[in-house]
Amino acid sequence: MNEAVATASPVTWRSGDLPAPVSGQRHENASAIGRLTYYAAGPEGGSALPPLLLLHSINAAGSAYEVKPLYEYYRNTRDVYALELPGFGHSERGPRKYTVRLMTDAVLLMLREIHGVHGGAPIDALAVSLSSEFLARAISEMPLAFRSAALVSPTGFRARAKATKWRDGTRAMPWLHAVFEFPLWSRSLFQLLSSRPSIRFFLKKTWGSDNYDRGLFEYDYLTTHQPGAQHAPYYFVSGYLFSEDILRVYHSLTLPVWMSHGVRGDFVNYGAKDSVQGRANWSIDVFPTGAMPHFEAEAAFIARYDAFLASVE
Repeated sequence: MNEAVATASPVTWRSGDLPAPVSGQRHENASAIGRLTYYAAGPEGGSALPPLLLLHSINAAGSAYEVKPLYEYYRNTRDVYALELPGFGHSERGPRKYTVRLMTDAVLLMLREIHGVHGGAPIDALAVSLSSEFLARAISEMPLAFRSAALVSPTGFRARAKATKWRDGTRAMPWLHAVFEFPLWSRSLFQLLSSRPSIRFFLKKTWGSDNYDRGLFEYDYLTTHQPGAQHAPYYFVSGYLFSEDILRVYHSLTLPVWMSHGVRGDFVNYGAKDSVQGRANWSIDVFPTGAMPHFEAEAAFIARYDAFLASVE
């Protein structure tokens, strides 16, 4: 297995290589929804704590590296799993339809993998950004399989979400997807969107500053330059992975939920947050960071998450 490279270290990866985003053992599942890759690690001798599932965000460069700080920390005290969702990282990236159903099914398949190892006990799960929607939907379909949910900078809380929560479907724009995937420029356009200046631009928007993680920047460049890397991101930017009814799904959750987000950058629209604020099973923390508080304020983030987990019965 490739060991993860320290976040702040100089890059030593060869061009074209895609090393493991985190440490631990790499697993592959040749499932009905395509080949899925996940990483697993834990303390020697095991742990009495519930296993923890970590889900990276969805963007042009999504990978398990986005949950690396949490994975590497929690592997010392509990069994931790980092799934690379369909179309990202080392999972299958072929040309197919990337949908909310596909992503939710991947989460549920990962759940069954973990249950197979740990005897079916409820798990803790944490998701970043848009993957919070897939996690919430998976929980709504198998509520007894999860002990708690942590949603980091979750999508679906814009003010307009209140007006669409009773709608079915997604925000898909087929015409836009057709433009992106037009054979003459599909790959070359993505190469432009995933150039180093473009990745730097988007990370600055995510962090709300120039203080973005340099290790993530380098890994983002590598993962976006793999065969088929454009397919899932094009479905993402065309709206196929955003559910109109997600606020209703969030409201349906009855397990303990911890929501956290930052205050800088382009991802700070939480106008519908008041619809869950004050609910007995919801806890919310705001960090003076961008949309990746677990990178920027790792110690404070872990302290608050640990406090939440300790409160879960």
